[in-house]
Amino acid sequence: MIASVAVVPGDDAAPEAVAATLDVLEAMGLPLEYRVVPDGSTLKELDPAERERVVREAIDGCDTALFGATSGATPGIWHLRWGKGTYANVRPVRWRPGVPSPLRAPEGIDYAIVRENVEDLYLGIEGELADLLASGLDLRPFGGALDVELRHDLRKAGEGRYAVKVITREGTERVARFACRLALDRRQRGHPGSVTCAAKWNVLWRSDGLFRDTVREVMSEHADLRYEEFLADDFARRLVSDPQSLDVVVLPNLYGDLLSDEGAATVGGLGLAPSGCYGDDYAYFEPVHGTAPDTAGRGVINSVATILSAAMLLEHVGLAEAGRRLEAAVDAALAAGEALTPDLGGSATTGELAKAVRARL
Repeated sequence: MIASVAVVPGDDAAPEAVAATLDVLEAMGLPLEYRVVPDGSTLKELDPAERERVVREAIDGCDTALFGATSGATPGIWHLRWGKGTYANVRPVRWRPGVPSPLRAPEGIDYAIVRENVEDLYLGIEGELADLLASGLDLRPFGGALDVELRHDLRKAGEGRYAVKVITREGTERVARFACRLALDRRQRGHPGSVTCAAKWNVLWRSDGLFRDTVREVMSEHADLRYEEFLADDFARRLVSDPQSLDVVVLPNLYGDLLSDEGAATVGGLGLAPSGCYGDDYAYFEPVHGTAPDTAGRGVINSVATILSAAMLLEHVGLAEAGRRLEAAVDAALAAGEALTPDLGGSATTGELAKAVRARL
């Protein structure tokens, strides 16, 4: 059976990494067919509605998608995330021999962050502070649960804006169950079989508190998995001081976005950070990094994050062995140290790094 992949190259330097990744994939001779949409520089010539139509038709017409990164010219990311309901963003963090790390001893770092992908502050509900004050909502700390004065009298604050953070039980339950399934799968591959939760429930009693309590409830059904929880600030420290103790980490949307970047920094940077976004009926794959406009046109963007995202895609479409081969080829190329891009301390081009991966397949 042939799987179809919508390839959305994206903006700035992202299409260079996507093109290098396609070169590697096509060299593998896999039962895949690709529907490649134009990159952002070409899409900008179309009106916004036509851009959206072109990208959305490709996404909806394929089994899965490989997305580069967007700085605004390339649409589709909203449709991929909210339209397709891809609520679990998996961001693996693994140190690979041959890669420079700011840590003295990065050996053994190998965990996966599962970031809730559609709720929290990313709903984008914002407005004028004056409208919030006029809404009649109870704005006392902790919803008035404690007899304390306002920390900051918003009525005297003058001009300002607000943002709404939304955590739901349903949304948290499904991402927590996803994290458990991932931990069980990783345990079969030799990992510890543990789940760690982090949030800021000591300040956000009701929202982050609901996230923590719901994860606890789900974990109570999995006595075979070890469970621990930390406040988000303490957990940020642990990502540096003791990352080898982690296996699967489940986080609300905002913390997952921030802390996965910190985790990536400990294993060589965002150029090595892949991700997959999973829903009940669809999944798409993209590097964690953005469009890297400072490297656009120079041919030096690190394509490893995109290639590793493609390896995750291969597993998703039933080509797990090919995905493992591709990841092993990346590991071998990095370990050889012959084709490292500038972000890794080398001088290789994007194409030279991809060629080194192809040579080791």
